[in-house]
Amino acid sequence: MTEGISRRTFLGAVIGGGVMIPLLTGCGPLMPTSSAAGSISVHTQLSGAVSGAQVFSDVVAAYSRANDRPVALLKNGSDLPIVFETSSLAGKEADIAMVNLQGRTLSWTRLGATIPVQDLLDEWGLRDKIIPEALEEWTDAEGNLRAFPFTRTNWPVSFNTGLLDEAGVGIPTTSDELIAVADALRSKGIGPVTVGGSDWSGQKMFLQILQGFLTRDEAKKAFSSGKLSEFPGAVAGVEHFVELRDAGVFVDNVQGYTSDSELTQFNTRKAAIVPAMSSALALVPAERAAEVTVGGWPAPSRGGVVAHPTVIQSFNGHGIWISANGAEKLDLLKPFIQNLYTPEVTSEFILGSGRDMSRITDVVSRDFPLVAQASQLTTDQVTPVMLPDLLIPDAVFEPMIRATAMAYGRASADQIIDTFEKAYAAA
Repeated sequence: MTEGISRRTFLGAVIGGGVMIPLLTGCGPLMPTSSAAGSISVHTQLSGAVSGAQVFSDVVAAYSRANDRPVALLKNGSDLPIVFETSSLAGKEADIAMVNLQGRTLSWTRLGATIPVQDLLDEWGLRDKIIPEALEEWTDAEGNLRAFPFTRTNWPVSFNTGLLDEAGVGIPTTSDELIAVADALRSKGIGPVTVGGSDWSGQKMFLQILQGFLTRDEAKKAFSSGKLSEFPGAVAGVEHFVELRDAGVFVDNVQGYTSDSELTQFNTRKAAIVPAMSSALALVPAERAAEVTVGGWPAPSRGGVVAHPTVIQSFNGHGIWISANGAEKLDLLKPFIQNLYTPEVTSEFILGSGRDMSRITDVVSRDFPLVAQASQLTTDQVTPVMLPDLLIPDAVFEPMIRATAMAYGRASADQIIDTFEKAYAAA
């Protein structure tokens, strides 16, 4: 079949760097497919302890019962893209994939692993239900809507005001204030800012700090090309990062922390400040949340281009992608996907898991106060900055994380820039 051969060839090149990977015989474990009539299969990252995982499972189960239509689930975490691609090579991929728009998923629609859905958006009556900016972010340069935007990302900074009070300081809004706050916290034996210096969370923090000195257009060019040295603002941002690091703003040995250990440190009151996405804030215990205020990363005291503390905001959460196999079952997928955009399901996710959703809604979380705080931050309080994941080539992601981990150590600004640029050059 020509279409199948094309898909396998393209994805084989993506996975194997141009060398086709032998197709797995017996791909059964990769696939949640069911032989039952009218069944569909969904491959999702909403699994395990991830915020919204239980709500999603409950919603799917309720849909299956109400409509007498089997829905088979396959669950993966960060490895979902490679598992999906491997099963797609064999023509056995799930009908739907629910995964973030970043890295290797950016090319799925172009390569034919998934289908563009802009026509279905109108045919299925979903356009008016989804935030327009979400649709814009999920549309590629050729005008193809890659998938239906589902969850979204709000990445504020959380401040434990109880610990700040113990140190006799308030919430910092400028970098000078942040350095003073860090000194005061350390004098009381309290860690200042905790972040996963060794993984993607530290990478995001690093890139957010740089955006304090870059316009949005400059940031797009810098993160697309990786040539930080060509942008004075990017160089100033790296130098500012080093200034903060050397002033003791980050906890000791931060280059060894992960996104999990940063939250553990924050939740156990060993650190007072953490940059964490809203889905992670949904997991903060109520006792801790009661003494936390959500805001933005302090703006540079000198030379910056932002008016307020910054918050990463993006619609780059989970999308609902339709695979080549799913394209043969649109009559079955239509009611399932429409159900996911009903007001009832949207409310279940917001109220039951604290998720930020791409569907238009006025519902605000009651049981997840930090998520609610983050969703209500205004441009009078914070300056939104971009999540650069849509700009960074997939092959650069891991090398860049190694570069930013080095940045949290003792590297100079020049060394950080050189390593950063080499990550792009080697891709």
